[in-house]
Amino acid sequence: MSVTRSGFARIIAAVPDLDHLRSLLREQWHLAATGLTELDGGLMSRAWEVSAGDDRYLVRLVDRDVRQPVEAGLAAADHLRGWGIAVGEPVRTLGGGLSAEVPGGGAVVVLRRVPGRPLTGRDPLDQQWWGDRLGSVHRALQHFHHPGLRPWNLLDPDAAHLDAEPWLRPTVADACTAATRLTVTDRLTYGVLHGDPCPAGFVMDADTGRTGLLDCGASGTGPLIYDVAAAVAYAGGVTAAAELLDGYLAAGPVHSDEMEVALPVLLRFRWAVQADWSARRLGSAAGAVAELRAAREALESMSG
Repeated sequence: MSVTRSGFARIIAAVPDLDHLRSLLREQWHLAATGLTELDGGLMSRAWEVSAGDDRYLVRLVDRDVRQPVEAGLAAADHLRGWGIAVGEPVRTLGGGLSAEVPGGGAVVVLRRVPGRPLTGRDPLDQQWWGDRLGSVHRALQHFHHPGLRPWNLLDPDAAHLDAEPWLRPTVADACTAATRLTVTDRLTYGVLHGDPCPAGFVMDADTGRTGLLDCGASGTGPLIYDVAAAVAYAGGVTAAAELLDGYLAAGPVHSDEMEVALPVLLRFRWAVQADWSARRLGSAAGAVAELRAAREALESMSG
């Protein structure tokens, strides 16, 4: 997915309550939800696991501005299944659409839930599966094209919400400058990005021994090392992510020399993305202040 969207101003729409979500699923998909559990993880969307009879689904809520890239991600999932990679299959609305709008500026998609338990970011074996699957996805999508794919963009250091804290604007600007310099001076491997590869978005099916992923997020194109940096941030940093990186290097198209040069720069940039995102949410979502503080601590640890 694109790191930022031109003209993006809204926050992911809040679903008022679970009854509203149940009603939406019934009216748009004819699904009678018997169980609804909100999932942890992920930076730029909200997700629920839904039971309807014997079937299980993933329901994801995104901002309306990324509706087209999300639908590109659904097409990417179809492509991955052709490569034998387990990934959620989109369920169309009763009207034949891939997504449905909700009041407040959001869009909802429904996918059939891939069997398996979510991976744990700090577990070494899970990290190996996580890195291997992310690398396999990158390799399988090397020749995938879709009109909804958006190019990777940097953040806007002049955005008004960066006035939320005095340290925020200069820190984001420095991270953007370093990322720009990297993309201009170094030859990076580009391709289709997942955008937000949190460990909970990947699953291990103990019955088959296969790893899969819940969906492809809001797909875009950019340097693949950005996805790796996002995963490393979820894993707790480079040192904590040793097995993740080992798994990725064995399966993915990015080589170790590129990883060594680009990862520190794009890890710093990923934390700037998280700081930017949290600043957008200040005053409108619980936990945004804590998220912003965590992003600041991570950025300060990588500066100088």
